[in-house]
Amino acid sequence: MAHIALFHSVLGLRPAELLAAERLRGAGHEVVTPDLFCGETAPTLDEGFRLADRIGWATVVEHARQALRGMPDETVLAGVSMGAGVVADLWPERPATGGVLLLHAAADLPVSARPGLKVQLHAADPDDFAPPEHVAALHRAAQESGVDLQIFRYPGAGHFYTDRDLPDHDPAAAELTWRRVLDFLGRAS
Repeated sequence: MAHIALFHSVLGLRPAELLAAERLRGAGHEVVTPDLFCGETAPTLDEGFRLADRIGWATVVEHARQALRGMPDETVLAGVSMGAGVVADLWPERPATGGVLLLHAAADLPVSARPGLKVQLHAADPDDFAPPEHVAALHRAAQESGVDLQIFRYPGAGHFYTDRDLPDHDPAAAELTWRRVLDFLGRAS
């Protein structure tokens, strides 16, 4: 069993993250889904970015940091799109993290990432939030630091392909993603 903190996208905490958390709980994991926007959501990326700007990045990250207080040091950090950025900011503060899941966006590898740490990236291909050059840089950094990185791209899927409530939804890619995530969590815990 893994402890997991699942950080939502710029659209706010929505059914997609809550359903993902339920799926993970159904597999025996402990999952928290912090509401980094204090109940606010957005219907589009543009409105989500405006909402995030209004709240402020420092406040968003502080909400995430507070949600992790009292959680085990080896808690798996998981982020959906913007949530991957939250993970990137918190990761250096949590060197004992049990694993890192980046969903729908790439993030930079912190210099403090420990060798052998398991990390997975799941992103559409193409995806503006996981451009090839950023993914390649992540891959190089993982090789140099000894991080156990797996990269999964889903050709033709839209950015939010795991969210059944959005037009990007790709049921086959979403199902494959969650199977791979469950396998990852079995190895990371």
